[in-house]
Amino acid sequence: MKVLVTYALPREGFADYTSEFDFIFPEGKPSFSPEEVVERIGDVDALLSMFNLPVGKEIIEAGKQLKIISNFGVGFNNIDLAYAQAKGIRVTNTPDPVVEPTAELAFALMGDLARRVCECDRKLRQPNAIRWGVMENIGVGLYRKKLGIIGLGRIGKAIARRALASGMEVFYHNRHQLSVEKEKELNVTYLPLEKLLAESDYISLNMPLDESTYHLIGKEALNRMKKGGMLVNTARGPVIDETELAAALKEGKIGGAALDVFEFEPRISEALLEMDNVVVVPHIGTATLSARNEMSRYACENIRRFFRGETPLSVVV
Repeated sequence: MKVLVTYALPREGFADYTSEFDFIFPEGKPSFSPEEVVERIGDVDALLSMFNLPVGKEIIEAGKQLKIISNFGVGFNNIDLAYAQAKGIRVTNTPDPVVEPTAELAFALMGDLARRVCECDRKLRQPNAIRWGVMENIGVGLYRKKLGIIGLGRIGKAIARRALASGMEVFYHNRHQLSVEKEKELNVTYLPLEKLLAESDYISLNMPLDESTYHLIGKEALNRMKKGGMLVNTARGPVIDETELAAALKEGKIGGAALDVFEFEPRISEALLEMDNVVVVPHIGTATLSARNEMSRYACENIRRFFRGETPLSVVV
């Protein structure tokens, strides 16, 4: 079985599967371009695609023997699911390995934003850019503050666990409210979206990107946010309208934003880059070596189970 891997991932995560599959990796470069994928996919059985590679009709059509797309990442908005399904191609993803590293980064970004870590670091490296003093560089803190989580899935719950350990109150909004028993177990409180926006000191975005969540955080939502509220996004960039976010920050409607993902990634709004109360990182939510290897193993296991006639670990369609 031939498996086309679109990115030069560490080989450690593939070691247990080399006897079953012939993996085709990019050689001498980080990744295959979409055009190179089209050129090489004709005789492969499985595509192990990255979350940042658009897998549309052209790639799917070129895969004459393609039977499964095993996406490396929890998100799958990069894949034309309807067309893959119409062609009888299975699509899987890797939700489990991303939970803890993404939650870890989200909480780190929240703390950074609260205590102005990156801002102070930048200014200390510039001559006379910062003042020292008891009442200089004042942050906000996390203890006894309210965290609103939009999307209390596995990652949202992992963030909630960290927040509770830091003495925060945790509220959440989901499409469907959890049972009273589950809320008590997790020590979280459900709020309608409008109320969550208005009452939370920090808001963490952890929902998938689809038609209902595109620009969920736009002008109206930003206007509803608590004065001085902080926004953290480790979900998908387009859930925020970045133009409206920049305006809300500039006008002082909200206190700050920490972003791992961007609406037009990898391009970032110049207005956001110029603001001291914005922390940006280049989509590193799962960027630890252990997470990368575990994601590779998970993606390979999806392929193995599929070809053995078993149910993959995580099926999208």
